[in-house]
Amino acid sequence: PIGEMQVVISVPKHLEGEKLPVLITMHGLGEARKGPAKGARGWLDDYDLAKAETRLAAPPLTSQDLQGFAGERLEVFNQTLKDEPYRGLIVVMPYTPDILKGDRPFSLAQPLASFLVDKLLPRVYKETPAIGSVASTGIDGVSLGGRAALLVGLSRPEAFGAVGGLQPAFDQKDAPELTRRALEARKKNPTFQLRLLTSVGDYFLGSTKAISQAFDEADVFHSLVIVPGDHSYKFNRGPGAYELLMYHDRVLRGRPPV
Repeated sequence: PIGEMQVVISVPKHLEGEKLPVLITMHGLGEARKGPAKGARGWLDDYDLAKAETRLAAPPLTSQDLQGFAGERLEVFNQTLKDEPYRGLIVVMPYTPDILKGDRPFSLAQPLASFLVDKLLPRVYKETPAIGSVASTGIDGVSLGGRAALLVGLSRPEAFGAVGGLQPAFDQKDAPELTRRALEARKKNPTFQLRLLTSVGDYFLGSTKAISQAFDEADVFHSLVIVPGDHSYKFNRGPGAYELLMYHDRVLRGRPPV
């Protein structure tokens, strides 16, 4: 129902017998337009995810690592990494179809979730050194991918220990429907972590704040993080990649978020 799909999986260096958390992360609209083969490589080829993983394993980070969008988060990151080193994730990067147009924003969430949860995750658990538990599995993404990740995570919360969206591509009018879905998700899985992250120059700053406010008014437990940066590839290569990896490396191991 969602068309051809391709997936790229990155497994970090690890000790023999070591098991790792799994993070599904979805790319943005630019990569959706490139098609499945190139699009699925978006986090690696366009967002420099491998570089971010390398730098997190060899701190301290610098302002240059965050593409100049450092702010106080740089100090927080470095103190956190000093206290507890980055340990690494199995990063699963599926092609993200464009679910922004027409009636597709919500209607494609279910078939996409079915592919990711029912077909992809069982193979990941079987063919990689994954811990393979709900608590150690997360889903996140940026922009279009943030929208997709939140819709999938809220529709199948029983499959994830953490659900997030970086600069998720929603409108303020989507807040009531997202709130309804979040409330239903909490009933199915009261313990999963839910995070919204935006930036001061993000196109979707206003809508993300509105969604967070709607969640607060409905008592949907979640976190909202606002960091320096715009809505661009530069952000994806800087705060986007580092925030993504740092957050899930901790929460999918039962540690508090940064």
